[in-house]
Amino acid sequence: MSLSVTVLELSGILDGIRGNELRREVNDILANGADILLLDLKEVKFIDSSGLGALVSAMQMVRKADSRLFVCSINDQVRMLFELTKMDRIFQTFADQEEFNRQVLAIQN
Repeated sequence: MSLSVTVLELSGILDGIRGNELRREVNDILANGADILLLDLKEVKFIDSSGLGALVSAMQMVRKADSRLFVCSINDQVRMLFELTKMDRIFQTFADQEEFNRQVLAIQN
């Protein structure tokens, strides 16, 4: 059985405005039946509290839809934020999309 994987590449600052956009995008992706959502944060420079809330909201939406969410390519500042807020215990992160493919997709297929 092949799983539907959607990669969402975010960029810039993840704040309240971008967070609302993220929620809408995740809702649309789930409505289209994605089994796995990978958030690639390679181009994200900063996440504020509203952006962090949007990520948590996205995780809740994904879980409610019986799908899975992963994060990859976070920079040091975002990694520190995840560690300080204990989000590193909630989000499974990967170094990049290649590591995600090796560790998650190879197991699924």
